[in-house]
Amino acid sequence: MSRIGKSEISIPNGVEVKISDRNTVTVKGPKGELSQQIDPDIKIVLEDGTITLQRPTEQKRHKSLHGLYNALLRNMVVGVSEGYVKELELVGVGYRANNTGNLLELSIGYSHPVMFYIPDELQLETAMEKGKNPMVRLSGIDKQLIGQVASKIRSFRKPEPYKGKGIKYVDEVIRRKAGKAAAK
Repeated sequence: MSRIGKSEISIPNGVEVKISDRNTVTVKGPKGELSQQIDPDIKIVLEDGTITLQRPTEQKRHKSLHGLYNALLRNMVVGVSEGYVKELELVGVGYRANNTGNLLELSIGYSHPVMFYIPDELQLETAMEKGKNPMVRLSGIDKQLIGQVASKIRSFRKPEPYKGKGIKYVDEVIRRKAGKAAAK
C-alpha cells in the first residue's frame, strides 16, 4: 500500500471540504478557496474531520494516483489554512529587485532590466537592506503555482558554481567548484 496514499488528511478548524458528484474536491478556508478534479477511480471518504482516499485495485496506475491525489489534497488543505511562502535571494554585485504591485523588475547583470509579471493569485514582496543580498518573497495558497513561478524567476540567472552568483532559493546550498588555480 502507498504510504503517502493511505495516510489520512486531517481538516483543521475553519476549513470546509466539499466533494461534488463529478469527483471535484473544493477546499475553502480563511485564506481562500482551491478546487481539484480527482480521477473517478479513486474513492474519497470524508468523515470525522479527516479525508481518506481509497483505490479500487493494486494496479500501478491506481497506486500512483492514490499517492498523487493524497498529496494534492493535503497541499490544498495546508494552503487554505496556513499558506505557502517561497523566498529567493539575488547573489551578485549590483543585483537589485523592485516591484510595483505584481510587476517584478530584476537587475541581474544583463544590459536591460528583466520585467516579470507575477500572477494575481500570489503576493510579491521585495526587500533590499544594506549589507544583505536582495530578496524576493512569494506567498499564496497554491503550492504548485508558487513553485512554478519561483522556478521561472530562478531561471533568469541560475546560480553558477564558481562564484555562487545568481538567483537562488534561501534554503538552497550551491555546490562550489575550485577555479583554474586549483589545477596547479
